[in-house]
Amino acid sequence: MFLTKTVILKISNPDNDLVETMQKYSDGMNYASKVLFDKGKPIPAMKLQKEVYPYLRETLKLKSQMSCNIPRQVAGCYKTLKKQKKAKWQKVEFSPSSMTFSYKRDFVIDEDTVKITTICGRKAYSILNYDYAKQYFDGSWKYQASKVVKHKDGDYYFHLSLEKEVLDKKITDASTFMGIDVGMNYLAVASTTDKKCSFFAGGEIKNLRNQYKSMRKRLQSKGTLSAKRMLKYIAGKEKRLMRDVNHTISKEIVKFAVENKVSVIGLEDLTGIRESTLSKVSKKMRHNHSSWAFRQLQIFIEYKAREVGIITHYVDPSYTSQTCIRCKHISKNNRNRLSFRCEKCGYENNADLIGAMNIEHKTRDYRYILESQGCLSATQTNA
Repeated sequence: MFLTKTVILKISNPDNDLVETMQKYSDGMNYASKVLFDKGKPIPAMKLQKEVYPYLRETLKLKSQMSCNIPRQVAGCYKTLKKQKKAKWQKVEFSPSSMTFSYKRDFVIDEDTVKITTICGRKAYSILNYDYAKQYFDGSWKYQASKVVKHKDGDYYFHLSLEKEVLDKKITDASTFMGIDVGMNYLAVASTTDKKCSFFAGGEIKNLRNQYKSMRKRLQSKGTLSAKRMLKYIAGKEKRLMRDVNHTISKEIVKFAVENKVSVIGLEDLTGIRESTLSKVSKKMRHNHSSWAFRQLQIFIEYKAREVGIITHYVDPSYTSQTCIRCKHISKNNRNRLSFRCEKCGYENNADLIGAMNIEHKTRDYRYILESQGCLSATQTNA
């Protein structure tokens, strides 16, 4: 199994040579795009390369590797477009905001510097390497085709793509499991096979998002151009907030799993969960419930777990919040918001923790079902 990762590193000293190279690269992409579009159908990258390579090299003065990258990118783009059933055959335009490089052929990199081939030859640029990214320079990751990208803030960044091969883990070999319940009371609750648990709160986040909601309501009532600009700004800020929180919590969850020697993390299959449960949520909480990026949190947990060799498995979330962990009695009356009390045996606990415990049980049961059926080859299972 291969792990893939993209690390974004800011280029601290971009110059005119880099900017001009990106413009020429864009010109080459658009030239190749016109040539392919005029064909009326996708063609292989090598065939396109034969037609556009002389122009890219002689007229635009692009280096040889760039002149090979361009037809591959353009051919791949049109091939993807053709696969989309409802997409019409249309000419694709490329902006000078992105340029692809091949490792060793036209870029090399270390912790502080990236050396890039430009139209003026190989040039070295300083990069701001963040603490989290330094782990990817330990020699265990292989560098792949990467990009220089101009972001909306006007700064230039190197998008370094990496790959690492790891051994496949089998769920049938697992011994310690952990269930994760996601929700709005706590953004996540974790419970392991040996009954260790952790709560990941989201109260402060809910308060911030309620403030954004109030601001949106006021701005929407104004309807002015400046109000619309501010609404767009708030939407972006809220999206970044959600992403940052999900990154932080997923990191803490995986750290908790590693500390407790967890082999498999069980997650709820949330396909359609927002639509099916929205009617059960109070009107006051409906915005938080319908817009929180639960699936994004799970994706972050999934790839962070994969990096440390932990399997993720998705289970049916049905009745996980209504099932007594002690006597297995199922009833919607067992749960009352934050509290769980079994109407049959009287067992009491935190309602979200009960959900996490039942998810852990379902994940563990899946392992034993596979074993009982003599299945010894099941590996990582993702939604």
